[in-house]
Amino acid sequence: MQVRFPQFDYSQFRAHWARNPEFAQAYNAFSVVPAHIEPYLVKVMMRARQALDRSHEQLHQEMQMFIRQEVQHNKQHVAFNNCMYEAGYDALKPIEAEYAADYAAFVAKRSLKFNLAYCEGFEALGCAAAELWFRGDIDELLEGADAYAAELWRWHLAEEFEHRTVCFDAFKALYAKGWWQAVANGYFYRVWAFFYAVRHINGYLARCEAALLAKDRAAMTDAELKQSRQRQRAAKNMISRATLPRLLRVLSPFYNPRKKQETASMRRILNKYAGQT
Repeated sequence: MQVRFPQFDYSQFRAHWARNPEFAQAYNAFSVVPAHIEPYLVKVMMRARQALDRSHEQLHQEMQMFIRQEVQHNKQHVAFNNCMYEAGYDALKPIEAEYAADYAAFVAKRSLKFNLAYCEGFEALGCAAAELWFRGDIDELLEGADAYAAELWRWHLAEEFEHRTVCFDAFKALYAKGWWQAVANGYFYRVWAFFYAVRHINGYLARCEAALLAKDRAAMTDAELKQSRQRQRAAKNMISRATLPRLLRVLSPFYNPRKKQETASMRRILNKYAGQT
């Protein structure tokens, strides 16, 4: 793992960066997540490092690199989201405020065990999303997409895949050491937290996407609205068909993100941005 500092050019920004504008808006809504979950991940991982015995030297190093990568993800998505506000999509702001408040409450009121398991749930989602982008499942939707948006997501998701084991290993080292903890925490608690994270994150994603599409559709004719909804369904169906089998594997007691293999296309993206500062 390493920290990369890509310089994306947002000067030609447009919200409908893909040929299917509803697909673009779905990921524009998703861009709200890194703006708020990444600082939360950093706080949780810093607490986890303090709790983790120094004998786990390699994991400590990986956790530090994880933190530094997530800081860069946050910066890039905040810049992207600012472009969305300037384009007139500032209806996202009150939803984001609620979302950020949830994470502040998690850190202040919930246990490290809960927070770390939630983070692993999100990382499992990110790992599945990375495979979606790099294994050809949505190439049809990405064909002709604007580079600033497509490259932002490719870089981000390739790094999500690169650090896919860190939260999993940290949770295991702290809360799933013996055979009983491995069953009660390593499996049942982890799976419960995964469902909690999916429901929590998807709830906000749905609200953000609805706000974006409401603005887009405000001036549409009935025929245009019908076409918009058809495009939205088509994109969602394609994504769901490819993502669901990967997410179901997270429910296995034998799930371990280390078993997932990096693709050549992921490595190309990671190498492409490795030298940027």
